[in-house]
Amino acid sequence: MHAIVFYEHGGPEKLQYASVPEPVVGPHEALIEVKAVALNHLDLWVRQGIPGLKLAMPHIGGSDVAGVVAAVGEEVDETWVGRRVVINPSLGCGRCEQCLAGQQCLCVRFGVFGEHTPGGLAEYAVAPATNLYPIPDDFGFAEAAAVPLVYQTAWRALIGQARLRAGERVLIIGAGGGVASAAIQIARLAGAYVYAVTSTPEKERRAIELGADETINYRAVDFSKELWRRTGKRGVDVVLENVGPATWAGSVRSLAKGGRLVTFGATTGRFAETDLNLLFWNQISLIGSTMANDAEFRAVMDLVFRRRLRPVVDRVMPLREGAAAQRLLEAGEQFGKIVLEP
Repeated sequence: MHAIVFYEHGGPEKLQYASVPEPVVGPHEALIEVKAVALNHLDLWVRQGIPGLKLAMPHIGGSDVAGVVAAVGEEVDETWVGRRVVINPSLGCGRCEQCLAGQQCLCVRFGVFGEHTPGGLAEYAVAPATNLYPIPDDFGFAEAAAVPLVYQTAWRALIGQARLRAGERVLIIGAGGGVASAAIQIARLAGAYVYAVTSTPEKERRAIELGADETINYRAVDFSKELWRRTGKRGVDVVLENVGPATWAGSVRSLAKGGRLVTFGATTGRFAETDLNLLFWNQISLIGSTMANDAEFRAVMDLVFRRRLRPVVDRVMPLREGAAAQRLLEAGEQFGKIVLEP
């Protein structure tokens, strides 16, 4: 089969469209014929090299997969064969107390499909059968692939961790990203007033279409000062943050007294300074969030498949153009997801 692989960490030039062996199905696994696979910033970080992450080379990335079950292992119900599915990329050990309680995102052996295992940037992929989720017949593969990682991440961060409530104000950083474009819709569905920070007038327009009430162009103004002005020096109740050092101080300053900052990433670096005076005086909560548990994943997938939430696909490209697609994502030229098709 063909796949996008890399043999060593580095830039997008390390990616190759190569012929590799088809994956072997284990007894509790399913073989998926990949119809569409969406990129995430995680693919860039894995390719570049994450401290402490040891990969078997060559590595195949790709966490968001939609396709058709081609075969199953001997311990898996054969009725899965031929079904249209997405893969839940959240991987637990399946045996610990957290996994047995449906909280695999808190498993001490937690991993991500396509990061800690071979992923879906290929013609075929193997995943645990417990991570399969059916796609309705009227839902396209490219749309479905744009959902799993980013929508579960946004749902847990805003609803599960920050406990966003109707009538609250929320600030979403980097509105053109996959998680942020999902978060705008989720926050609006929850009844919150949404401020979206992004980089261009076109992305501001797209954010408004998704449900943002107001937008701020961070290239034109200091977003925290502008937000402070617009809210009458009150701030917002929740900030959704994933950029890290480049925006962290402004995100903390944007919070109202008693506000919650929830972070799910660190695009510009792992370490950021926090003004402790603001933290304790304003009684701010700093909350971490990663992926989602089983119930959260199923809740958000149900909303997507009932068309209450809308996948945002920027463009669809052939799998062989995987290196070019990652360059586009790295440059931040997209709004929503870049999807590849084998």
